[in-house]
Amino acid sequence: MKKTRKELDVDFIGGLGELTKEEEKAISEYLKKRKLKLHPEPKRTKKAA
Repeated sequence: MKKTRKELDVDFIGGLGELTKEEEKAISEYLKKRKLKLHPEPKRTKKAA
């Protein structure tokens, strides 16, 4: 028997207030590093002429 997920109707999740610019930047940097770690760019190879 599967459980159905309830969709929440909210505009903002978590915290007591808005994020500061420093917090937003820290989260952004973390997500960029995580993305590169999980999905590294493919290595380019030279074509033989």
